[in-house]
Amino acid sequence: MSHTIHEQRGRLEGRLREVEEKFERQLRERGFEPAQAELTALPGPLAKLYAEREELRADLEKLKAHP
Repeated sequence: MSHTIHEQRGRLEGRLREVEEKFERQLRERGFEPAQAELTALPGPLAKLYAEREELRADLEKLKAHP
């Protein structure tokens, strides 16, 4: 894996951790359990975090698939 891809992967993983922590915290603040996220219609701000999380996950998978 090249140095640039390795750095990009590290940044994506760091951002994903931040988004996941924020998403889970906000879910709990609104009375949801994290397991409900896949089955529940989420309010706007949570839906945006969910979408960002899924996009980051997809980007990481692409990097892993193409070393």
